[in-house]
Amino acid sequence: MGKHKCGWCVGDDIYEAYHDHEWGVPVKDDDTLFEFLVLETFQAGLSWITILRKRENFRKAFDNFDYKKISKYSESKIEALLQDAGIIRNKLKVRATVSNALAFIKIQEDFGSFSNYIWGFVDDKPIKNTIKNYTEGPANTPLSDTISKDLKKRGFKFVGSTVVYAHMQATGMINDHEVSCFRYDEV
Repeated sequence: MGKHKCGWCVGDDIYEAYHDHEWGVPVKDDDTLFEFLVLETFQAGLSWITILRKRENFRKAFDNFDYKKISKYSESKIEALLQDAGIIRNKLKVRATVSNALAFIKIQEDFGSFSNYIWGFVDDKPIKNTIKNYTEGPANTPLSDTISKDLKKRGFKFVGSTVVYAHMQATGMINDHEVSCFRYDEV
């Protein structure tokens, strides 16, 4: 019998690999934080597995999530993205990715890094929740509400409280592994 895992990932190889190696691991580098921000933006209203299955397509389409390049995308590049069947072709989300890249760079200028900014909300330490079953976990919290409002004030789009909470989970700001999951104490 294998190690116990969070119930949401069991039965899908892509989900399980993501769960076992990435989800909830504290991320402090800006490049990866931006990648997850892009992916979470596109996930809004869709399932996370849909995004994971298209992750490499997103990586290719969005220049390896290089926010400096993305911030300079032309209208022709945006139109090309909207024709790319390998990604989610939502005009508002594609345009939000470009404007979010600009806002991301502005935060780096103001705080030294995006990591300094976002991790400042949790005093640079992950919040460790005690969830017995993933279905009991919240979709958002007062903290994700606060971060969402601040990001929007700084020009970010598609960063509602639920998207922000998912970003916090993915990047290890919050440990929402089930307490019986083998990753709970590892991350």
